[in-house]
Amino acid sequence: MKALLRIALSLAGLAFAAQAMAQITFYEQEGFAGRSFTTEKRVGHFDRYGFNDRASSVVVDSERWEVCEDAHFNGRCMILRPGRYPSLTAMGLNNRVSSVREVRRNARIDDRRYAPIPAAAAQITFYEQEDFKGQTFTTERQIGNFQRNGFNNHAASAVVLGERWEVCEEARFNGQCVVLRPGRYASFSEMGLNGHVSSVRMVEGNARIDDQRYAPLPVAAAKITFYEHSGFQGRTFTTEQPVGNFERYGFNDRASSAVVVGDQWEVCDEAGFRGRCVALRPGQYSSFSEMGLNDRVSSTRILEGNTRIENDRYAPAPVPVYDSHRRNHEELFQANVTSVRAVVGTPEKRCWVEREQITSDRSGANIPGAIVGAVIGGILGHQVGGGRGKDLATVGGVVAGAAVGANVGRNGQQTSTQDIQRCENVPNQARPEFWDVTYNFRGQEHRVQMAAPPGATITVNEQGEPREG
Repeated sequence: MKALLRIALSLAGLAFAAQAMAQITFYEQEGFAGRSFTTEKRVGHFDRYGFNDRASSVVVDSERWEVCEDAHFNGRCMILRPGRYPSLTAMGLNNRVSSVREVRRNARIDDRRYAPIPAAAAQITFYEQEDFKGQTFTTERQIGNFQRNGFNNHAASAVVLGERWEVCEEARFNGQCVVLRPGRYASFSEMGLNGHVSSVRMVEGNARIDDQRYAPLPVAAAKITFYEHSGFQGRTFTTEQPVGNFERYGFNDRASSAVVVGDQWEVCDEAGFRGRCVALRPGQYSSFSEMGLNDRVSSTRILEGNTRIENDRYAPAPVPVYDSHRRNHEELFQANVTSVRAVVGTPEKRCWVEREQITSDRSGANIPGAIVGAVIGGILGHQVGGGRGKDLATVGGVVAGAAVGANVGRNGQQTSTQDIQRCENVPNQARPEFWDVTYNFRGQEHRVQMAAPPGATITVNEQGEPREG
């Protein structure tokens, strides 16, 4: 009996320890600066901790948390998923948080109560070999000496997520140190640190860094963006790190399309990377239906370059995604946009049946009336059906116009009724599929398709190729 009691107490202790892992940290200033306050339990009134109406940014380590502007979880409340929130201004809670509590794992939350998707947690992963191969070591906190982690002088490449990190060749941040921006560093050789990293720490968001201390610009970080509807429509969820359960982000069984950038990703229909899993190469996947994953994705993770994937695990080939990220040391310019054209889907055909009176006499229909009606109908068709489907809309207009015209000249003679089907093409009211943009750079005209309308200029490289500024 005593043995059973000890086991029960041990299990209770483990459960308590697992629950205590949920943690949230508030910062007095935006960008995770100033004084901070961390809690692993509910706080009914921040005034007891000297932090009432002081929080301006937040880091949620695990689980979901409800933050409220009034004490005892009253007033306006928002749900925060795990991640980094550099500012509470957008959600109307800057310097207004008075209470907080953890949300139960099985609690169902209305989508409108969630704060915007947070930034990825600050994290750096080191690889033992160049090109992200070999053994790995990942950390979200500073390491003063890699010797304790068995990775001293082993790092040859790295992937940086969320924030900037400083890597140094000697313990306790001494010797040559280089600052890495978020992205993928395939080799430490060009920065003189290949096999020489001994310590690392995150650079705070508001820290000013001399340009000479930065490593060369990295390759864009691998990321995947999920869309709620096919064709890249509806709400989105973007991640640069593994997500073991979409439930925590309010996006479980919601994804219908995706855009993959940088590397291959694995998507699975069960949490914890279980169930049916499909490998996605970089590109655009306008629908998950053909791979049997529409509204069924529950977890995702990046597939490192050295991962071996069987051919039958790959999804059908995607539409390529143009990589517009800036290359190393590439000089950028501004080119003037000369025209922008929003491209929408093809017009939709709409048909209906009308009951019409038909007038007849010995001489037949009023021919002059029919001709006039056809002309009017043709003009209306052109106005409604401009663009793709224009000719079809014109034909529909002529038929309808002719019918109306024939009735104009009736003279009260014998009439009858009959059902007539009519059709017309109406413009697609959906969001544009893309914007066709023309711009001029150094006297030469260029065209590009963009997912959003541009401003007066577009950023390009020396060859006039589009780049992200």
